[in-house]
Amino acid sequence: MMNALSHIRQLDYTVIYARNLPAMRHFYEKVMEFPVINVLSESWIEFGIGSNRLALTVHGRRFKDQPPPAGSLSLQLAFRVPPAEVAKCAELLESRGVEMILPVTDQLFGHRTVFFRDPDGNVLEIYAEI
Repeated sequence: MMNALSHIRQLDYTVIYARNLPAMRHFYEKVMEFPVINVLSESWIEFGIGSNRLALTVHGRRFKDQPPPAGSLSLQLAFRVPPAEVAKCAELLESRGVEMILPVTDQLFGHRTVFFRDPDGNVLEIYAEI
């Protein structure tokens, strides 16, 4: 017998509570080139990534939590591309001033990966299955 939660089939929406919303919007819109699909206010911006949405907002809007301290890792996002594109993505991002924190590497578990951070310090990964 299936319960109600068994109907969840994918992650549709991710919300990042940004410390620096203008820098984060610039990064995801201009550096990562994700299309803006909705701007509800100056403190809520949505990007389309395939069938998913990535939203940026500010702390304290709906939930009154304080932002995590600077230097505290709280989020990792991974974006899949074809194997030949991992290094090309890294080169393009580096040309836009993004520092790779772990270089392009073929991992023993079958992924080609590269890691970098957004302006808030979240870890981003571009990977391919190899």
